Amino acid sequence: MEQVGVIVVAAGKGLRMGGQVPKQHLPLAGKPVLARTLEAFEHMEQVHSVVLVVGPGDEARCSGYIARYGLRKVHAVVTGGAERQASVYQGLLALDPEVEWVLVHDGVRPFVTPEETAECLAAARKHGAAVVAVPVKDTVKIVEPDGKIASTPDRSTVWAIQTPQAFRVRDLAAAHELAMRESFTGTDDAMLVERAGQAVYVVRGGYHNLKITTPEDLEWAEYRLNAMERGKDA
Repeated sequence: MEQVGVIVVAAGKGLRMGGQVPKQHLPLAGKPVLARTLEAFEHMEQVHSVVLVVGPGDEARCSGYIARYGLRKVHAVVTGGAERQASVYQGLLALDPEVEWVLVHDGVRPFVTPEETAECLAAARKHGAAVVAVPVKDTVKIVEPDGKIASTPDRSTVWAIQTPQAFRVRDLAAAHELAMRESFTGTDDAMLVERAGQAVYVVRGGYHNLKITTPEDLEWAEYRLNAMERGKDA
């Protein structure tokens, strides 16, 4: 069976949260958000190893999470770059050489499920690359710099892209290296792979797979996690 690795990107500063603590280190029902994200992959049978990419100076704190919470699948903690794209590339360089497929995941999406991950991997193996996504709920507008609405795309064709995003390791590495040579910065890894000429397919996920970026997101996450725990006890 081809080995699957995960790159968890947690090098951001989380400025939208306010305060001094980066969002990935904020407590979520008693554990750091990042620790809960790593635990999700720890319990997935299809995942063989995890590379954790962190911000400069954050290595010791994140290594402490690994020891404290028994995260045995995390085989490397590496320092990220100035931007997310550079951080993912550092993660690629640190993958176990035996890993053929890689999932790139945000460190502040702790509610990723085994089912979503398995479906994303299956779609990537079938098509070459796949991402978890959800249809947008609101009407989306294309807006010009002065605030004028330029156009309204058909909402049925617009999806909000999440993570994980799954690729063959060599394809994602080649896409990153092409972007570096051409000084191109994308907003996600799928964008780089698309730009390199490979089709990327969508797997429908869930709205629960929230990226925690605001205080309101954290409140919702606390509520959801507490509800999940109550459900286990029922």
